[in-house]
Amino acid sequence: MLLSCASTAPAATAGTSAAATVGNRDAQLEPDEGADHDPLLAREKIAHAVVAEAFVSVSMPEENLDSPVAWVDPDRHLWVAATSKQGDRLALFDGATGATRSFHGSSGGAPGQFRRPNGIFAIDSMLMVVERDNHRVQVLALPSLALLGTFGMQELVQPYGMWARTLPDGAIDVLVTDAYMDGVDAAGEGVMPALAKLDRRVQRYRVERHGDAIQARHVGSIGDTAADGAIRIPESIWGDPAHDRLLIAEEDVTTGTAVREYDLQGRYRQRTIGLDRYKAQAEGIALWQCADGSGYWISTDQFKDRSLFHVWDRASLEHLGAFAGKVVANTDGVWLHQAATPAFPAGVFYAVHDDQAVAAFDWRDVARALNLRERCA
Repeated sequence: MLLSCASTAPAATAGTSAAATVGNRDAQLEPDEGADHDPLLAREKIAHAVVAEAFVSVSMPEENLDSPVAWVDPDRHLWVAATSKQGDRLALFDGATGATRSFHGSSGGAPGQFRRPNGIFAIDSMLMVVERDNHRVQVLALPSLALLGTFGMQELVQPYGMWARTLPDGAIDVLVTDAYMDGVDAAGEGVMPALAKLDRRVQRYRVERHGDAIQARHVGSIGDTAADGAIRIPESIWGDPAHDRLLIAEEDVTTGTAVREYDLQGRYRQRTIGLDRYKAQAEGIALWQCADGSGYWISTDQFKDRSLFHVWDRASLEHLGAFAGKVVANTDGVWLHQAATPAFPAGVFYAVHDDQAVAAFDWRDVARALNLRERCA
């Protein structure tokens, strides 16, 4: 099985000392969890619609779930997988009902094992899983979940989120966010790098599949180093090739949590959205899209009592409204499955609930609540 090609820069490069790598490797707290910041939606006067969840899966607090992903298998069954940061595995659910189906993986550093998996992405019959503490991305075949390969070990220090797209030549363009720190302080907490050292907040790879193996090559890094455009604490990322746009969640509440806009080449576009709207913490991002370039962005504000989901116009980034569920709270990752299924004829929006369950919102309910379109045509 062919692993990634090493880049010229090792994991502990300029701006990321070896102490930072070691000090954060097995830490349980993430960079955004260190702040004394515990906001409640009930205390904020934010206009929003309430949309009832189609389901909330059984609670499994021992797993510490982070991010969901959905796909349809050859038998037309809808699946959802969620990364389990504490269980070091994937939790698999019935995407139509939320019933728990199984778990995949075990704890360890060998191929096929996991250590604190975070981001997850499904593309072209492949499932890509980011592991913070193994400093890599694993690629699994769908629907078998057989291992196809790993990459990123030479560059990634503390990776979290990811987004991928298929290129015209069939290769996959993969972007992975990296919350590396610049050493640790006396209390063992990670030290935020100086602005000049934030130029590698996103690592880019070119991935090709050849039968039952993948080839991966590191092709560069992304990160603005100016005060307005730099990403201090990155996690979620999503792209929109039709508008040459990357949205990256800035989770640092000290400088102002929001979503920064970059282009696909990694240049900051001098625009940050939501600075006047986010009151908790920017988290998961999803895109509802149509072939004509229209659609909606959905971004998460991680309130502890009920998560708030902002909706923005795809093209202009104008704010169109917000919704919250009746139950879903403290959301990290989200995933939008836009294709019709028997259970969700207009698609479904999945969100992790309080690190312990996966919830589903029928897109028809969201669309009606905010006067959005149910379908492209």
